[in-house]
Amino acid sequence: MSNKWVTLAIRTYQRAQMIKAVLEQNGIETMIHNLNLEHPEMAVGVRVRIKEDDLPQALSIVEEMEKAWEEEAKKNEPLKGRNVLIPIELTDQINEVCTYGFYYAHKINADVVFLHTYLAPAYTITSSYNTEINTYSLADTEMLRRLMKSNSADVENLTNLVNRWIEAGEIPKVNFTFELREGVPEEEILTYCKKELPALVVMGTRSRYHKDENLIGSVTAEVLEACKSPVMAISLAISLLPEKIRRVAFLTNFDQKDLIAIDTAISFLNTDGLELVFIHATEKKESWDEVMLAGIKEYFANHYPRLKTEYAFLDKEKNLDQIQSFLEASKIELVALNTKKRNLFFRFFNQGIATKLLFNTETPLLVMHF
Repeated sequence: MSNKWVTLAIRTYQRAQMIKAVLEQNGIETMIHNLNLEHPEMAVGVRVRIKEDDLPQALSIVEEMEKAWEEEAKKNEPLKGRNVLIPIELTDQINEVCTYGFYYAHKINADVVFLHTYLAPAYTITSSYNTEINTYSLADTEMLRRLMKSNSADVENLTNLVNRWIEAGEIPKVNFTFELREGVPEEEILTYCKKELPALVVMGTRSRYHKDENLIGSVTAEVLEACKSPVMAISLAISLLPEKIRRVAFLTNFDQKDLIAIDTAISFLNTDGLELVFIHATEKKESWDEVMLAGIKEYFANHYPRLKTEYAFLDKEKNLDQIQSFLEASKIELVALNTKKRNLFFRFFNQGIATKLLFNTETPLLVMHF
């Protein structure tokens, strides 16, 4: 067994710290060299060193991290000029999604795109010929003309409304446009995101007064699961302003890409007084879980020294009331998570609890895919 120290990689201080944190989470002893102790954040050429025997495992881990960084660089380059997408119904209340969408767009210097989808009216002619039924669907031109005229009027009204909010200083001054598309809402939203790669999608879930959670929430749930861009789902009854968010819970399954996801989440937030609470849901608390979560906490202590961090374990079989009680007791104002695969939110807790948590809380939810 070799105790010889070897250089695994030479990176910037931030990347070196991230690699060190992930390697130590996987039980690999790691140290960094060539560090400017007075100004570590400015250091370049920082060496990540490990024991020679750990080299094969460490190379595999770093390779995965490099791939994730490359994917993120492609997605975020350039971040300036990219859009924040706000899917809407033209006749719905849009105050809350505008407040959040415009705040984040202003923070990352992006434009806002409102996306509205509609279904063109059609009627069916059925005829019988030799006992066979032939069905034809024809667009009702007059009804479609009236629909488009109504949509145009709604867009004009919303444009005037948003401009008044900007002039009154209620939302930041950000360029915005409207896009109307014919089709099924979730399909058109995902098609837009696949092509345009918005920096963020901001969607409403449901109001506390909305009795049918499926009307609004089903579209948001589909987009949360399948969209590759970060998606923020907010209740239409929310009163907390986005710049006032201070207590953020990050649901972690100890995937190494969680670190990249948290960096992305922080880029959207006001970091003054920001506090992160790392939460791991498990059926049985293991000592290794505590070691790995402590490693994440150590990374953020080094990478974001001004941020306060905490961590907690939750029983994944707890009922909704207990989970909501924990969020309320911890004064959580935003729940964030990373999902590499679909349905992670439903795997984090059981599916029934996850669905209710999405539709029955006023706490915003930020879902990322790395």
